[in-house]
Amino acid sequence: MNDIVDTINGLPAHPLLVHLTVVAVPVTAMLAIVAVTWPAARRRLGLAPLIAAVIALVAIPLTTNAGEWLQAHKRPSELISRHAELGDQLIYWVAPLTLLLLLWSAAGTRPVADRLKSMSPAATRIGAVLLTVAIVVLAIGSVVTVYRIGDSGSQSVWHDAFEQ
Repeated sequence: MNDIVDTINGLPAHPLLVHLTVVAVPVTAMLAIVAVTWPAARRRLGLAPLIAAVIALVAIPLTTNAGEWLQAHKRPSELISRHAELGDQLIYWVAPLTLLLLLWSAAGTRPVADRLKSMSPAATRIGAVLLTVAIVVLAIGSVVTVYRIGDSGSQSVWHDAFEQ
């Protein structure tokens, strides 16, 4: 990766980019859960959950790549390795969440909604419930993963600071 993304104004980019990811993922999760479980909110939110998910999806590889650069420039440690390992898992929660939010949003468009009407009501209902459950599970999983990554990152930064 080039220095433009590895550093920002001479500082490692990872600690700065982390803030974008740490905000975007929980906001995405909150918007997604509200949108799929509360019909009145769904109409008001529109594409906001999907837009937040795309922002999170873009922020994650930027953050992890900057983290890999930082890891290569620091003294190796088990804590940093654990943090990097957890950081690599976040995309596996947010990418499917984004895809399912795209499907959810598409289901609200006229062509897809008309097509869904041609299916049996039971099949449509079961599909909607499964999609809702999957979105909620992925949203919660993504927030838990962000917490675990943040905790391990804090441990890797502050572990030695208080052991004297």
